[in-house]
Amino acid sequence: MTGPLTGSAGGFAARHIGTDAAAQRTMLDALGYDSVDDLVRAAVPASIQVKPHATSDIPPAATEAEALAELRALASQNRTARPMIGLGYYDTFTPSVIARNVLENPSWYTAYTPYQPEISQGRLEALINFQTMVTDLTGLATANASMLDEATAVVEGMLVARRASKSASNVFLVDADALPQTRALLAHRAAALGIEVHETDFAASAVPSSTSVTGPVEAFGAFVQYPGASGRIWDPSAVVEAVHAQGGLVVVAADLLALTLLRSPGSLGADVAVGTTQRFGVPLGFGGPHAGYMAVRAGLERQLPGRLVGVSQDAVGHPAYRLALQTREQHIRREKATSNICTSQVLLAVMAAMYAVYHGPDGLRGIATQVARKAEALAARLRSYGLSLVSDSFFDTIRVVTPGPSRHVVDRARTRGFQLFWADDATVGISVDETTTAEDLAAVAWAFGLPEGEFLGAGDQGERTIAFADAAPLAAVPSSLHRVEEYLTHPVFNTHRSETAMMRYLKQLSDRDYALDRGMIPLGSCTMKLNAATEMAAVSWPEFSRVHPFAPEADVHGYLAMIEQLEVWLAEVTGYDAVSLQPNAGSQGELAGLMAIRGYHRANGESERTVCLIPSSAHGTNAASAVLAGMKVVVVACDEAGNVDLDDLRAKIADHASVLSALMITYPSTHGVYEHDVLDITQAVHDAGGQVYVDGANLNALLGYARFGDLGGDVSHLNLHKTFAIPHGGGGPGVGPVAAKAHLAPHLPSHPFSQRKDHAGGVFDGGPISAAPHGSAGILPISWAYVRMMGAEGLRDATAAAVLAANYIAVRLREHYPVLYTGDDGLVAHECILDLRPLRERTGVTVDDVAKRLIDYGFHAPTMSFPVAGTLMVEPTESEDLTEIERFIEAMIAIKAEAESVAAGEWPAGDNPLVGAPHTAESVVVGEWTHPYSREKAVYPVHAQIRTKYWPPVRRIDQAYGDRNLVCACPPPEAFA
Repeated sequence: MTGPLTGSAGGFAARHIGTDAAAQRTMLDALGYDSVDDLVRAAVPASIQVKPHATSDIPPAATEAEALAELRALASQNRTARPMIGLGYYDTFTPSVIARNVLENPSWYTAYTPYQPEISQGRLEALINFQTMVTDLTGLATANASMLDEATAVVEGMLVARRASKSASNVFLVDADALPQTRALLAHRAAALGIEVHETDFAASAVPSSTSVTGPVEAFGAFVQYPGASGRIWDPSAVVEAVHAQGGLVVVAADLLALTLLRSPGSLGADVAVGTTQRFGVPLGFGGPHAGYMAVRAGLERQLPGRLVGVSQDAVGHPAYRLALQTREQHIRREKATSNICTSQVLLAVMAAMYAVYHGPDGLRGIATQVARKAEALAARLRSYGLSLVSDSFFDTIRVVTPGPSRHVVDRARTRGFQLFWADDATVGISVDETTTAEDLAAVAWAFGLPEGEFLGAGDQGERTIAFADAAPLAAVPSSLHRVEEYLTHPVFNTHRSETAMMRYLKQLSDRDYALDRGMIPLGSCTMKLNAATEMAAVSWPEFSRVHPFAPEADVHGYLAMIEQLEVWLAEVTGYDAVSLQPNAGSQGELAGLMAIRGYHRANGESERTVCLIPSSAHGTNAASAVLAGMKVVVVACDEAGNVDLDDLRAKIADHASVLSALMITYPSTHGVYEHDVLDITQAVHDAGGQVYVDGANLNALLGYARFGDLGGDVSHLNLHKTFAIPHGGGGPGVGPVAAKAHLAPHLPSHPFSQRKDHAGGVFDGGPISAAPHGSAGILPISWAYVRMMGAEGLRDATAAAVLAANYIAVRLREHYPVLYTGDDGLVAHECILDLRPLRERTGVTVDDVAKRLIDYGFHAPTMSFPVAGTLMVEPTESEDLTEIERFIEAMIAIKAEAESVAAGEWPAGDNPLVGAPHTAESVVVGEWTHPYSREKAVYPVHAQIRTKYWPPVRRIDQAYGDRNLVCACPPPEAFA
């Protein structure tokens, strides 16, 4: 029997925290402290340290077996119904080879964002597959590497249209048949930016003219749902022409599976296509995480938000992948930001892309054809009994007009375990998918009062069945909308048909990557910590994974109970009164917090309060989120230590006192230091009538020792993918819940399909921030399990261990690399910034050279040049043991010695192990070795690597080549020959 161990000394926390008592004693001796607690209390200002509480809402730590048993009990409260609600969410079959080798594989889910492309070639190729799949199906030139969900992708499409439009209008036209959650999100987000949303029934006229599309109002853009929320399919090309005639752009949200049978948005003239890839093998998960998508026509590439993978070349001319358009996220430019999206849904994008690779174009077309036939067969039978449809032209969704109250049909279906969509008092929506069976269709027909026995006949083997195999797919869809374009013609989508081939392809890709399953990823500000297998277990359980986000409350009691428990626990550890788990990324949590502040001021009659003060050291998403919340950014200076300049802060407050909305600060600071003046900072803002947003990116340096709410914070976002153990998945998924004091709670995110209005912290009515009521709920069992197994004491111990590890690295490397910022007694928080600028001045070796050389030593590089150019920000986390920490320290010392050898003239500045890094196996085996350093020095700088060597698949990648060419889809196979 396999499973979690129980009864080990220290329980789960001892397995999560990498350093044991003996290792911590060694580290403390180097630092000169008697205990870990003494060290942390010396680093954290006494004025903000939390007092021990006699009681806690967080129960004592559970064992792994106990936590799984409790999760099983919660899961059992979710009814495993057959979801046929649709509205952008469908049940799907995840091929087992993808579930086992991607979703449940730490080589994929523990990887970091591919900012170091040489060791990310596997996931970059998977994302190129994703981009190619999207561009092929949408018929547009360029797709990004995924978005957060469909509704937020539509908002981003609206913003692209606004930037690129030639129209001076501030009006955006929205399809009346758009998904209701998308309409709600558009209205909420547009209001903050002063955009007027006009809902328009585009499909009301068969051939709409410019006048009928827009009336007397000019628009900068329009949004069309294709097919519509009602299932309706119509030709939007006339609408596209009319909007273009006004200088506007058209955004189309399209179902990718439907596009295997329908004309693409690009062929209809669309400028932007958006949507979700959820039904490509990604479980429902009560709303997420799912990979949204965005594709644009030629000429709009540099307007794309999110990440874009392109083809470049390495140092010896071999093709290689990397993130394109030079910067990490080209659109996050502080107060000039056009989007705050700084992450994507990589793990889910990989799954969706591999679903297309596994099935290929013929397989996808076959799945879509079967889905369309099921819908047509059901519609035909309902019509034969006198029932009518809202539209006879559909793909997978029909709206049925009921002779009596529609609620009766929905309730009758629920008695048989089927969830239908109650559209209004007279209509019911039904969506079919690849999992829908003949028996499902018969039960739905029965819910409408049809005789089930007539609906089912006998199949060849005597089984009860319905003959939908001969139904005509897209029977009422005009032939002009039937797809004739080819798609997925690249060999990658036409090769891996057997499970053996697919398994090997996935293994080949993961072997080209570096993830936590290989070694330490010491990324400052990113917290690459252990994602324990027991935490991950429940994600794949059908009671959590196959639940529709709009399922009725009675069917999701287990989910709602788990969510409420997690909200209560997070409120306690942060010192806030209310928590919303809806934001599905840290950036969205930022936006939700600022929108809550905006709503609060407006409710108080102070809508003129629009100025947001942001320190110059802040992450770019802070300013980007403020801009998208309709605020004006005013930058506050920082002193030489990286702390907020109090004098400048007070001056800026005085200048903007009557219009001050908020201050955004990160605590501990972006520089990894606990600022002493934080209480004075927050008080000064409050005295001027402003609110304080404390960025929760660095909560893992504070948890158990201080709370944001006690610092004077009014609202914060948290990063569950950092502090609370949700894996990064190669750049997503993430969860960025927002926590607030009671006065802001009414303005936290709400949702039109929320199963509950009352939260533990009150009633939320701030408008939606994500497509699903509870965001990426499918991965919340991870953080629930983490807190449940750590307990309050374990969470505090994790903070202490992380701070100890960071300070140990700082003290061990200080004589080799200056530690740029420190607080009291020379201590840092959970991360330290190593200054490599003096090394460059003396030796010519750059921070890039050190980062690439670390690959040869078997490490992912720390965070480069953030928040200060020419530095490395190192965060070891609490999960690494002392052996791995020492291995990193020794590597950094050895690299310093190599740089000194360059300075001493032992190796030329242009030909040495650092500028030549990373070294591939090919580079030392094939051809003549002409370098002044040995082959062994190149690839085995440490003797212990001989048996454990990670071999990068490519040499150093050209950082400009991909931008000049912008090849962002699958290159021909001969390119890699």
